[in-house]
Amino acid sequence: MLLESLGWNCWFEENFETHARAGLVPGRVLTEANEIYRVASSQGEVWAELSGGLRYRAAGREDLPAVGDWLALQSVPPPSRSIVRAVLPRRTRIARKAAGEREELQLIAANVDTVWIVSSANRDWNPRRIERYLTVVRDGGAEPVVVLSKVDLAEDLAPYVAEAEAVAGGAAVLTASGKTGEGVAALERFLAPGRTVALLGSSGVGKSTLVNRLLGEDRQAVREIRASDDRGRQATTRRELFAVPAGGLLLDTPGMRELALMTDAAAVEEVFDDVEALAERCRFRDCQHQGEPGCAVAGAVAGGELAAERLESYQKLQREESFRSDRDRFGANYAEKKRWHAFHKKLQK
Repeated sequence: MLLESLGWNCWFEENFETHARAGLVPGRVLTEANEIYRVASSQGEVWAELSGGLRYRAAGREDLPAVGDWLALQSVPPPSRSIVRAVLPRRTRIARKAAGEREELQLIAANVDTVWIVSSANRDWNPRRIERYLTVVRDGGAEPVVVLSKVDLAEDLAPYVAEAEAVAGGAAVLTASGKTGEGVAALERFLAPGRTVALLGSSGVGKSTLVNRLLGEDRQAVREIRASDDRGRQATTRRELFAVPAGGLLLDTPGMRELALMTDAAAVEEVFDDVEALAERCRFRDCQHQGEPGCAVAGAVAGGELAAERLESYQKLQREESFRSDRDRFGANYAEKKRWHAFHKKLQK
């Protein structure tokens, strides 16, 4: 198997030099379950497990391999598992806040070139959800593309396309049906040899149907939508990287019930560039767009230039980012005080 067909390039080659001198071999994660990894390498597919040293050095989940990561492997004869000695630096990542109260990052995928944010054009349509996905993708450095799926079920597609373009922040908006094949040719253009495309979206929006269509076979399970509310039901249960016969790689992901952000302010500003442009015209530089005199953003809402729901979403994501940043700073300051307190106690002994 040629590494280039898996996305290997000169950037990864440079970052692998020290591992090559140590006699290790590169491999890319296809699937992961309970810290056991199915990895593709030049020697074929192997199963691998973490070395004790890598697990010890990991400060959190983000330091452990994710689907799409390139690894430095110590090969061992079958049936033993190869040993993961290191995770190569990531060019891009898709991540969110892990479930629970702890501020911990959960990696969804790594080293993805393009992300298709899939949303079905039916009653489950939610532009606010798309804004969240766009923020996550922009923050991780990949190229976002909004894909309206199940277009064969839409009686009038134009309103969905118009609303998607209004919130896309400059990202391309495409339409497709995995069931009929409509619009799939436009998606295939992103799957050049060695390029990786990930699919993100809620349960039942048609991600797996698109994957099956592009793979040319039914590799992923699919389930019909509920007639009562047009909402889909989750079929995909794990993240998996597939090689597309015509070239490129597809990374399918399970539907997400929630998408708590751990992004920086720049990602929010990029997604809401229309609001940011209006804010430049506000009378006060620190305008919060909450009734201040001379607020150009509030004026745009009143005049119908900006949807009130979009402004509300922008402010909500800003509050989430600000709260996380403040908590991070508080946590860092608290940890630093504890270190100094322990240091002074030692001096007093």
